[in-house]
Amino acid sequence: MADNYLDTVLLIALPASGKSEVRRYLMHEKREKRVELFHLSDTVQLDDYPYVEFFRETDDALEELGEPGRFFGGPDSRFLHGEDWGTLLKLVNGDYAVMMDPSLPTPVADADALFSRIDAARAELGAPPAFSSLSGELRARLAQMMQKKTEWVVHELFSHRPDSMEGKTLVIEFARGGPQGADMPLRPPHGYGWNLAQLSPDILKKAAVLYIWVSPEESRRKNAARAIPGAENTVLFHAAPETVMINDYGCDDIAWLVENSNRPNTIPITSGGVTYDLPIGRFDNRVDKTTFVRDEPETWDPELVSALHAGLRTALDGLWAAYTAER
Repeated sequence: MADNYLDTVLLIALPASGKSEVRRYLMHEKREKRVELFHLSDTVQLDDYPYVEFFRETDDALEELGEPGRFFGGPDSRFLHGEDWGTLLKLVNGDYAVMMDPSLPTPVADADALFSRIDAARAELGAPPAFSSLSGELRARLAQMMQKKTEWVVHELFSHRPDSMEGKTLVIEFARGGPQGADMPLRPPHGYGWNLAQLSPDILKKAAVLYIWVSPEESRRKNAARAIPGAENTVLFHAAPETVMINDYGCDDIAWLVENSNRPNTIPITSGGVTYDLPIGRFDNRVDKTTFVRDEPETWDPELVSALHAGLRTALDGLWAAYTAER
């Protein structure tokens, strides 16, 4: 366990819940003060969203080539194979291994190599390959069309890779959920119970969870509001399709997992026959405390800052207490 700060944080929430704003506010504090107040060192970020965008643009390219999409039923549709929620996290596992080991090379920005990584991740979950079934000629044409996007993915994930992770906190960000009105526990491939189990043991044995709590209705409202057509930073300014918001993010299972844990302030995740009791802190953002952080810091209202600061202190103090008790 690192001295007084968290090693690996899983930053999870429904879409548009304020994850980016929370990270921005926390990083606004100087490191010494941030470690004292929030138990976070300087952070390095991983995120599964760049792969989602890669999947969607791959389907667009396949359509141009006269081929059916491999990932979605259409531009505003859900995954064709629900296992791809897990595929995303299998890809994150590989990124984590690279980030943590300075001797490993950064993944090459080569579309064909990324195709192979995606097929290997799918195979782990029993999903059909997306690329190996293509003819050699078609795969080569698709790789040429997807090369620029591959370079973007590698840049998004690794452009800030440090020489060493020593003294740093790794943050892994993603969103999961289930159908609106679903009974608990959520059934695979939905929910955090199943999805967190797709993470590698190396992650699970170190991880703590910071969950940002908003209602599904607020998530949908903010999801629609953040969509900016033609925005350069699509990681920040994108919106999930409405059918996805209803059927994949209409609820989540964090409250159920916490309530059904045998240990306070943890969620039990079983993977490979081992149960990991992940410490969890919940930041209550059901009444919006974060939107103002999008503005320049010199314009921040002190009352809004105070409310956000207090909420994060409560969540992260509780998380730290659970983390030190478990680790």
